[in-house]
Amino acid sequence: MSNIIGFHFHVLILLACSFLVVPASSDYRSQSNKQYALFILGDSVFDPGNNNFRNVTIDFKADFWPYGETFFNFSTGRFTNGRILPDFLSMNLKIPLWKPYLAPGKQNFLHGANFAGGGAAALDEYSYTGTIPFSEQISYLEDVASLLKQQLGDEKAQKILKEAVYLCSIGGIDYLTFSGTYLNATETEEEEFVNMVIGNITDGIKKIYAIGGRKFAFQNVGPLGCMPIVRKLFALTNDSCYEDLLNIAALHNEALASAIEELETRLPAFKYLIYDYYNLPLDRIENPSEYGFTEGISACCGNGTFRGSDCGIEPYELCSEPSEYVWFDGGHPTEHAYEQLARVVWEGGPNATKPYNMKQLFDLEVGDESTSKSWSII
Repeated sequence: MSNIIGFHFHVLILLACSFLVVPASSDYRSQSNKQYALFILGDSVFDPGNNNFRNVTIDFKADFWPYGETFFNFSTGRFTNGRILPDFLSMNLKIPLWKPYLAPGKQNFLHGANFAGGGAAALDEYSYTGTIPFSEQISYLEDVASLLKQQLGDEKAQKILKEAVYLCSIGGIDYLTFSGTYLNATETEEEEFVNMVIGNITDGIKKIYAIGGRKFAFQNVGPLGCMPIVRKLFALTNDSCYEDLLNIAALHNEALASAIEELETRLPAFKYLIYDYYNLPLDRIENPSEYGFTEGISACCGNGTFRGSDCGIEPYELCSEPSEYVWFDGGHPTEHAYEQLARVVWEGGPNATKPYNMKQLFDLEVGDESTSKSWSII
C-alpha cells in the first residue's frame, strides 16, 4: 500500500481544495470608487497558468483540454473547467482578469499580481521540483513592491501596498504529501509538522507586512480526505473519507487561527479574515442534492474510481454537465461550485468568514477600529 501511495502522491501536490470565490453578478459589485489591488499567493486552486512557464511535468499543469472548456473554451492553465477565485474577484472589483505573473511581456501591477502555482507548498522541501514554493512567491511580491516604488515613488507605492488585500491559499499540499509519506504518523509528529507549516506561513506574513501589507485573507485547509483523488488512492468505498487527512486539516485550522490572532496583537494595523472552507464545502460534498448538485463524491473529469485522477489524459471520462458536480477533477471544484459558495464568502456570516467578510476587508480603512463587523447570514 505504501508503495502505491508513494508513487501516486506526486499527483496530490496539485490539490488543496478551495471554494473561496466571489461571484461576478452586479449584486455584489463594490459601489466604491476606490482603486483596488489584490496580491495572490497560493497553490493550484489560485494558479491562473503560472506553471505553464515552469519546467514541470504534465501532472502539475492544466494547459490541455478539457480544462477551461466551460468559460474560456480553451485551456489556460487553470485547474478547473472555467474561472477560479482570482478571476471572480477581479470581475467583482472591476479589474482585468488575471494573467500569470510569469507570463512574458509587460504587466501592470497597479491592481496587484497573481503568483500562485500548482504544487506550491508552505515548506520549500515539500514543493516538488520546478513548482513555485511559498517563499519564492513572496520573493516575487517583494520584486513587484520594489518595481512599484521605482515607477510611482515611495509614497504612492506604499499607499497601494497598504490598501491592497493579500489573499493566500497555502498548506494543503504539505499535508497531502506528509500523509502520503508518513502513513503511521503519531499525533505528536502531526502536531510538530503542523507547527512547522504554520511557522513558515507566519514568517511569510511578516515579510509581506514588512513591505507594507496590512490586510490579509486566508483560506484554511479544507476536507482533504474527501477529495476524489484521495478516495481513489486509499481505495475508499462509498462515501467514506480518509480520516487522517481530515484530522490533520483540523489541527492546521486551529493552529492557523491562533497564529493569526497572535499576529493581530503584535502587528499594528494588521487586519485579516479567515474563511472556513472546511465545513461549508464538506456539507455540499456530503449533501449535494440540497445545493442543486447531483454528484458530490466523484469528479466530472478523470479516470478510475471516483474519476479521481488523470483528467484530460487518455483514456479519461468527462461528464456532460460540469455544473452538476462539486468536483471537476480529483482535487479541484467546478466553476459552478465556486460560484455557489461565493455569496457566503463575500457577504460573510458567523460560519463563513471571521472577523470580516471579503467585501468588508477590501473596503476597510486600515487603522479604523470602529469598522462594523455586522453579518449577513445566508
